[in-house]
Amino acid sequence: MDALDVDLLRALRANPRIAVLELARTLGVARGTVQARLDRLERTGIITGYGPDVDLSAAGFPVQAFVSLEIAQGALADVAEELAALPAVVEAHATTGSSDVLCRLAAASHEDLQQTLLELNRSATVARSTSVIVLSTVVAPRTLPLLERAPRAVPRRSPAYRED
Repeated sequence: MDALDVDLLRALRANPRIAVLELARTLGVARGTVQARLDRLERTGIITGYGPDVDLSAAGFPVQAFVSLEIAQGALADVAEELAALPAVVEAHATTGSSDVLCRLAAASHEDLQQTLLELNRSATVARSTSVIVLSTVVAPRTLPLLERAPRAVPRRSPAYRED
């Protein structure tokens, strides 16, 4: 990742539907350069998609919670399958520490959330769960500040490109 890659990602974040030609004009580089960079960023898995960001609250799921799961030893694959089958589970991660899996759930109401929690606790692979309700989002999911902070060189193949 270099300065042009980060600026390309920043431009896409600001305007996800921007055309390649407009990106090239905005960044002051050739269209082929932008297309090659996008292709590489996709191929290497840095860009994972162009889907819309969805505000779960606005979409009717204002109640969110983080749930820590302690699971039976060796049951991660089974738990992953069970979690994937629950629509309320919007993400889940295997973790270190006192719990084995950390999940983020979204629900239409507290009652809806309670039903999902009860379903999780009925699982034979879940030994214990601990949940905390999200009151507000202090920092929304983001990646650009981290990428911008990383040391990077000006691209070698884009002599016309200059950082501002």
